[in-house]
Amino acid sequence: MIRLVMIDDDEKLVALVREYLEPQGFELLFAHDGRAGLELVAAEEPALVILDLMLPTLDGLEICRRLRQKSQVPILMLTARGDDTDRIVGLELGADDYLGKPFNPRELLARLRAILRRSADETTKSVDEPLWVGALSVDPASRRVELAGREIDLTTAEFDLLRALAAHAGQVLSRDRLLEEVHGSGWSAYDRSVDVHVSRIRQKLGDDPKRPALLKTVRGVGYQLSRDAAHEAPPLKHSQ
Repeated sequence: MIRLVMIDDDEKLVALVREYLEPQGFELLFAHDGRAGLELVAAEEPALVILDLMLPTLDGLEICRRLRQKSQVPILMLTARGDDTDRIVGLELGADDYLGKPFNPRELLARLRAILRRSADETTKSVDEPLWVGALSVDPASRRVELAGREIDLTTAEFDLLRALAAHAGQVLSRDRLLEEVHGSGWSAYDRSVDVHVSRIRQKLGDDPKRPALLKTVRGVGYQLSRDAAHEAPPLKHSQ
């Protein structure tokens, strides 16, 4: 059984999700307020957290922020449909994906499996060779990133996005291509999420967002990891 934690104050929804997921091989633990949810995640160390935004005691965005200070556990946010601002903020804080309410349980299951697949353990990634782009090293086996010898902490989604760019260093990849690389073919993902994750990767790499030398924007097309700029890594900035 794959252990999940769901933090949501809608008791009926939690019960329905639990009933649907358990036959699929998931153990769903749950909490109905923010503080209890944080304590549950710390105690149980789940494979993934399903996190609602509107919660008593602590809201979902604050929980996401606190989790990311200590853990890289994958986070699937639950948001009200059409609430783009919260989605963007959640992704900026380190959530790996989002799902709007109300949702189809089959879509929830598909997204959970996709996120868990992307954050699979080292044994499933061991056949992948480390990617070197100048001073940047991306190791799929250990899911470790280093720039000029310094380790960079990335979320699951950030790592997968950077790995896709590193695997095609020097090439311009469109948002659709990046979404396909990260989520798999056929996903209808939130397009702006690519921009948010790229922004966070730049911040962690110390790349100037106004004049990026390493992770470049090709306006109207997509993003490119520069082969040349990586040989002279930009000064690293402190990141949380």
